[in-house]
Amino acid sequence: MDISALYNVSSSAIANAATNASTSKTVADESFGSMLDSAMSNISDTNSLMKDAEEEQIKFALGLSENTHDLSIAAAKASTALQYTVALRDKFIEAYKEIMQIQM
Repeated sequence: MDISALYNVSSSAIANAATNASTSKTVADESFGSMLDSAMSNISDTNSLMKDAEEEQIKFALGLSENTHDLSIAAAKASTALQYTVALRDKFIEAYKEIMQIQM
């Protein structure tokens, strides 16, 4: 995709996007370690959200909290984070299988 025509646009946001797109090749060269660290951070964030949702459920069940909004918000955050994590895992597995099928 060639966006070199965007260099002459007067909008600073579009000009910055065009400049960043031309330097995206260096961003694509991230090491596998940094990508793995990011994935592990995502897993710990998901675990934290799941723990928060479980704590809200326990509070509600024990009668310590009558606010159902906090319970539903925590459950929705945990569900969304878990779905995202599962989708990432599936993509990693798919990529691994493709790499394993490459013949040398």
